[in-house]
Amino acid sequence: MTPAKFDPNAYKTATTQQWQSAAKSWSEWGNVLREWLGPATDTMIDLACITKSAKVLDVAAGAGDQSMQIADRVGPEGFVLATDISSNILDYAAANAQSKGYSQIDFKVMDGEDLTAAPEQFDAVVSRVGLIYFPDQMKALKGILKTLKPDGWFSAIVYSTPENNGFFSIPVGIIRKAAQLPPPAKGQPGPFSLSQPGVLVDLLHDAGFRNVCEKTLSAPLVLPSATDCVRFERESFGALHEMLKGLGVDEQSRVWAEIETALQAFESETGFSGPCELIVVAGQK
Repeated sequence: MTPAKFDPNAYKTATTQQWQSAAKSWSEWGNVLREWLGPATDTMIDLACITKSAKVLDVAAGAGDQSMQIADRVGPEGFVLATDISSNILDYAAANAQSKGYSQIDFKVMDGEDLTAAPEQFDAVVSRVGLIYFPDQMKALKGILKTLKPDGWFSAIVYSTPENNGFFSIPVGIIRKAAQLPPPAKGQPGPFSLSQPGVLVDLLHDAGFRNVCEKTLSAPLVLPSATDCVRFERESFGALHEMLKGLGVDEQSRVWAEIETALQAFESETGFSGPCELIVVAGQK
């Protein structure tokens, strides 16, 4: 099939709507997200050289799990600005932070490609599994570089190759086939847009960062069963629903059943362990 022509404006509108709708579920899965992505987030924080009293910008913060993890590192004397394109998800982020007593986190609706933060304001900037969904990743990186203080650090987490992320790539493949969707256009944002080793490293160099480094981490998604994985993705991964929207209700149910059957390959006596590999990249201004 011929790749579909990519419309970045329509894509961004659809992405915002997806996260507006999925905000509540994403927040409710916060404990799973911490268990799954927490170790990689610690690595991201380490590579961004975030220490006590630091001032940090979190781009595409979601429901704020990593923002709170960063706040633990900077302490009450530090500051975290959590930003996202979805106002709904930031409302949940703010509520989550307030309920847990984090007073050093502020929240602002902001497009990661068009940051409105003042120049040279932050000691560090981070983005956990967010940059992959930006249509203009270079514009985002140059904007991030501008917000950093001299010698400040940026660090990001992205998925590695589809082959090493079966928990997500298998559902995407099944849905794409069932919905008869064309392959993604070259350069189109998506979960695996920065998946090849060295790609994000090169982008950071091109954007003007120095001392760029990269780490690859195993981060299996551990849940009681494949059924739970399907429920997690069905409730929280808005992009999958966008891909399915052309199918009727019965056909969508059939596709989800096929996905669950396929993911059962990752079940054992101890539960479900979905393959996931993450790349953490950092660069200095």
